[in-house]
Amino acid sequence: MYNKSDIELKVAEFLLQIKAIKLQPANPFTWASGWKSPIYCDNRVTLSHPSVRTYIRQKLSQLIQEEFGSVDLIAGVATAGIPQGVLVAQDLGLPFAYVRSKAKEHGTGSLIEGEISEGQRVVVVEDLISTGKSSLQAVEALRAAGCTVAGLVSIFTYGFDVAEENFKAAKCRHASLSNYSALLDYAAEHSFIMKNDIELLNKWRQDPANWGQHQVTG
Repeated sequence: MYNKSDIELKVAEFLLQIKAIKLQPANPFTWASGWKSPIYCDNRVTLSHPSVRTYIRQKLSQLIQEEFGSVDLIAGVATAGIPQGVLVAQDLGLPFAYVRSKAKEHGTGSLIEGEISEGQRVVVVEDLISTGKSSLQAVEALRAAGCTVAGLVSIFTYGFDVAEENFKAAKCRHASLSNYSALLDYAAEHSFIMKNDIELLNKWRQDPANWGQHQVTG
């Protein structure tokens, strides 16, 4: 049986221990979007840790089967979703393809790499959900190619309201192994952060675009 809460905390534990996730509420990171953020997540680090990589592969495969049942194809989102998707496809014995962020500017001009067929039931694999924009671009590309997208799975989600709204508008189901709330629970209990940092970290999740304007960094 898929025990969601245990898995959420275990994945959070792994991501913190191997420093795939770093929490710095007093010294925020700056994302490419310009947002100030107390958290930085790079799930590609999991690939360098065989036991973590194996756990994530197994739980993503299990999550797909629990949430979406039988599927014909696994599709990764370039670039960080590609290796995770390949591992899952291998685990489930399914074909794999991946979706580029934009079409190739040479050769075939492909947006989707790999062999796909119209009517295939697909689950998309992503490493991280922030606003959901890049994930949903991949979903729409697969739909435009004639696939039926059953849904999307990811290792981690920040749980932003804007992401929920975007997935709802796109009529795309999604599920993640872990999330920001589980991460804070584990981080506070095991001294990765101070308990008095939690309010600050929760405020960021509520309004990430403007959070940095009100913080004094040091």
